[in-house]
Amino acid sequence: MNSAQLALKAVRLLAHRGELSVTELAAELQIARSTAHRVLANCVATGYARQDHVGGPYVMGHVIHELALGATSAVTLRDAAAPVLVELRDSLNLTSSLSILENRSTRFVQSLEGRSPHRLNSRLGLSCPAHCTSGGKAILAYCSEEDLERRYPTRTLRAMTEHSIDDWDELRRRLDLVRLRGWDTNIGESNPGVNAVGAPILVGSGEPIAAVSVASVAPRLCTRAAILDVADELVDAATRIQSAMRGAPVRSQDPHELGATP
Repeated sequence: MNSAQLALKAVRLLAHRGELSVTELAAELQIARSTAHRVLANCVATGYARQDHVGGPYVMGHVIHELALGATSAVTLRDAAAPVLVELRDSLNLTSSLSILENRSTRFVQSLEGRSPHRLNSRLGLSCPAHCTSGGKAILAYCSEEDLERRYPTRTLRAMTEHSIDDWDELRRRLDLVRLRGWDTNIGESNPGVNAVGAPILVGSGEPIAAVSVASVAPRLCTRAAILDVADELVDAATRIQSAMRGAPVRSQDPHELGATP
């Protein structure tokens, strides 16, 4: 295989597995480790992969997610979400975002800053452990058992704050609750000064592809009443995005209002 074929096969493996090591790629493609390392380095250089720390696994880069967001459908996820995020922001005055999974992390790929006096800045490009965010847990709740096992083979959870879930059984109980009510919260779990509520966006098969969320600086969104005030509207927003992706009309929106994945 030439270098282009090797790179394409590496990208396909990354998209399928979520992460890949040099040893795994070398074994899969039956090539030398030095060649596998060069292939993955080229994938990093072109945005198809990234490596968060030296010696760590390679994971999907932003270009793969851009391709996924722009994949052929009645309406792309990005276009379906754009007007809904604007409406959420204008209705609730909260920072409104679209996020996706990157292995065990959540990355915000669209985000509109809220308009309240104590607003939270846009979260565009931010990446956090999925189990520490409302949108991440909303997506994880609808992942298959096989997918969860692949993402968390050791069932180890890294806490970001004292409020983070760091016990696997506790996380599973939370995911069960998400499936019952259709949304989840993040009360200082990723940042002690940030609270959020998120709901999953599902395809027709019931599989999760993203999450829509609203967030604010503390102490807003910390009481049950405040959370319930936005939960129904958030679930409705997720439903409208799902419907738009199946072909319902989507209003055009000024592209400068919405961010793009860096």
